[in-house]
Formats: sequence, structure tokens, C-alpha cells
Amino acid sequence: MKKVSWKPGTQIYPLPAVLVSCGTEEHSNLLTVAWTGTICTNPPMCYISVRPERYSYPMIKEQMEFTINLTTADMARATDWAGVRSGADYDKWRETGLTPAKGVAVGCPHVAESPLSIECRVKEIIHLGSHDMFIADVVNVLAAEELIDPETQAFDLGRAGLINYSHGHYYEQGPEIGRFGWSVKKR
Repeated sequence: MKKVSWKPGTQIYPLPAVLVSCGTEEHSNLLTVAWTGTICTNPPMCYISVRPERYSYPMIKEQMEFTINLTTADMARATDWAGVRSGADYDKWRETGLTPAKGVAVGCPHVAESPLSIECRVKEIIHLGSHDMFIADVVNVLAAEELIDPETQAFDLGRAGLINYSHGHYYEQGPEIGRFGWSVKKR
């Protein structure tokens, strides 16, 4: 494959398209984030990167909590809408038709329609440039009961219909092509 030099940029795609909920029960908001990920397994930690000028930024900074809500094909329109409109101008919960559900280990709500909601408590904020990174401890995970096998207790997120974001476009995930370790498994 022949390659050419291209302008420096963040071309690591696809990314998860998540809805981050923040604030308090009385005053909360949603924002769409694609810059999110796992930092550590033990202790469980993740991050989100947010521009300081975003409406939700001071809510996260003040409460030092947020919830990462994975999104599905059924939630794609709401996910995009929440990413292009400001909570300063709209009640994103009402406008998207998504349901705020009471947090369990944090004071901010989670998205009831999300198959997996990851409740986080901010540990550190790193100022990076255009975005600040909120590094957080995962304090609770809320998983859709219908995606948990009753016998094995395994969580089948593959059945959730998750979406991802790639260079300005949303996509459904495709079929499974393998499992961890399948490339070296003995036949």
C-alpha cells in the first residue's frame, strides 16, 4: 500500500459515539462525545475530552462526575442532535426524546435507553489545548438486563446494535469477525 504524507490530525477512526450525561437531577445535560476511551483496567478508569466552551463543561467540572452512555442505531438521530445543539438553547432530554434516569453511584442521570451506562467520578483534569481531558474512575456500570445471559452472566454487547463515528459519519457495527485470541487458537 503506497502512502503519502498528509496534514497532522487525529485520524484514529472509528470511535465510539457516546452520549455523556452530566449535572444534577435538577439541572442536567447531554453532550455527544467521540473522544472517549479506556485508560486502565484495574482500577477501572476512562476519559472524555471536552472543549471548555461547551455548555456541559462547567457542569462536569463543578460536579466532578459524568456518565458515559453507549449509543445504538435506534439512538443515532438523538446522538447526532445532542452533538450539534447546545444545552444552553435546548432541553436536550425533551428534544431528543431520551429519558433521564436517576444515577446510582453518581448524582447525574444516565440515559435509560442506553444499553450500557458507565458512571464516572473525575480524578484529574488535564488541559491539552482545544480540549480538556477528564480522567475518571469508573464507580458503577449499569447494563441492560436483556443483554445478560441468565446462565453464564456474560454480557452480550454485540447484540446492542452499537454505533460508531468515523470522520463525520455514523455507522452501525458490522458482524463479528473473531474473538480475542482466535488468531492463535489451536484447531
